[in-house]
Amino acid sequence: MEILTSSVGESMNLTPLTALSPVDGRYASNLESLRVELSESGLIARRIQIEAAWLLYLSRHLDGSSLASIPEHAQRLLTQLSSEPPADAAERVKTLERETNHDVKAVEYYVRDMLSAARADPKIIEYVHFGCTSEDINNLSYALMLKDARANIYLPSLDGLIGKLRELAHAHASVAMLSRTHGQPASPTTLGKEVANFVARLKRLRTACVNVEILGKFNGATGNLNAQRVAHPDLNWLALSRGFVESLGLSCNEYTTQIEPHDWMADLFDVVARTNTVLISMCRDFWGYISLSYLRQRPVEGEVGSSTMPHKVNPIDFENAEGNLGVANALLRHFAEKLPISRWQRDLTDSTVLRNVGVAFGHTLIAHESLVKGLAKLEVSSAEIAADLGDAWEVLTEALQTVMRAHGVPEAYEQLRKMARGHEVTRDGLREFIDGLALPTAVRQQLKELSPATYIGYAEELARRV
Repeated sequence: MEILTSSVGESMNLTPLTALSPVDGRYASNLESLRVELSESGLIARRIQIEAAWLLYLSRHLDGSSLASIPEHAQRLLTQLSSEPPADAAERVKTLERETNHDVKAVEYYVRDMLSAARADPKIIEYVHFGCTSEDINNLSYALMLKDARANIYLPSLDGLIGKLRELAHAHASVAMLSRTHGQPASPTTLGKEVANFVARLKRLRTACVNVEILGKFNGATGNLNAQRVAHPDLNWLALSRGFVESLGLSCNEYTTQIEPHDWMADLFDVVARTNTVLISMCRDFWGYISLSYLRQRPVEGEVGSSTMPHKVNPIDFENAEGNLGVANALLRHFAEKLPISRWQRDLTDSTVLRNVGVAFGHTLIAHESLVKGLAKLEVSSAEIAADLGDAWEVLTEALQTVMRAHGVPEAYEQLRKMARGHEVTRDGLREFIDGLALPTAVRQQLKELSPATYIGYAEELARRV
């Protein structure tokens, strides 16, 4: 256990209670899968995989060199390292880093040491990290980390949330509800349709996330394969570089400086942030519906809502989600704005920023979990919704003036504005107004049969289609 020393000379163990970041403290148990992918241990594992995979790849293309025939035992070792490094690899690399003060060089030395222990030919060992700059290893490592985190953790989490929302949309597709534009009564909708709006938005953003092309580069110190071309001028290093990157399941970016310019990362982080923004909007809407008593939360046995008011059942899951999404977006927006910027051919400002990628995704996943938990507690207060809607006869003035326009009644909008704006509108008052209109009898009857609860357009159909 690592020991921390406090400012007053006391020491404390590093535990979830003493961690500075809540993703490694309060919420540590929620993020095990993400920690495997996006922690420093995960980064070190990817670096080892890239170093080993590059040596194996070179051995298949450097005919006539000492790499042309790697012994079978060394190939087995490299294959293992390129797929799943040993469990103690990260600790051993960190030990080497304390000597080298260079994280990627420590990985190179680790792979060299492993080959030496396996009695590989020293000439083979010299090809470890051949022609590479640290960024060749780093950019591919982060690309694979984010590729797998997107596919195996983020998207399944988002899909689970979308699935819960879709269930709600379908279950309450026909529950007519008063809309509020500018906080004031407006043309009715259904509860299911309002949930469906979020489902549709999240689905579009999910597609945008999947469509972000993940790029990698493997072209040396300033992006031109200078050293490789001098060392083996007979080889097509552009083709070799592209082939290696693509063998990892990534798209090759040939136009780089020392670093891959991170534009694809900006795309990815931006779309995750935009998704989080939609979820923040949803948190606030659900919070509002709970405040209006349209939705109620089932109390959890033993849970306390307030330290002083025993009756409280607060919308804490939606508030927790909103807060975590905001923290995540502060980081994600910074990533998207900062990472594509580098001074000339290289500076190191991206390095420390990228180490926080797991923190941003951690807060995002915590929010997803809170939302799923909050949605599971909700019950629809049909009586409250119906009572609120039943008192809002003024919302039918939109329907009346539109029908009047369709039948050529002059100044339809102005007539209804004079009758309704700033005045109480009742069912009887509307019917009296309708009776005085120069409309066909059947049309007047149709309008008189209309109620706020039936004036929902295609809301129910749209809710069921999502």
